[in-house]
Amino acid sequence: MIAGIGTDIVEVDRVASKLQKGDDFLKHVFSEEEIAYCSRQKNPAIHYAARWAVKEAYLKAAGVDFIGNHKLSCIGIKNELNGKPFIVLSGREADLFEQRQYKCIHVSISHTTQYAVAYVVIESER
Repeated sequence: MIAGIGTDIVEVDRVASKLQKGDDFLKHVFSEEEIAYCSRQKNPAIHYAARWAVKEAYLKAAGVDFIGNHKLSCIGIKNELNGKPFIVLSGREADLFEQRQYKCIHVSISHTTQYAVAYVVIESER
């Protein structure tokens, strides 16, 4: 059963601007693994923007408010060998997933040089 659907769009230039301000933004929003992955890419800002969009889309799909204590770096995005993205949760986000009896997260990401967009669908057991 579908428990929630979320979507988000992020301007790549906005992320590029935040990246120039230093590591605080990176450490607050991204996991160490995501930072390593994005830093290796030809245009890191595009990949950071895509991952930020996934995190925001996930929170919308989960139906949580943005005022709460949601640590975005606990919502990690990885890729399967074929490139398909998936979400790995840790900390409070993993606890919330379990409490709500969610069973599966589907993710789709797309980007251009200007925008990154993400869609997240969460399935539950009930």
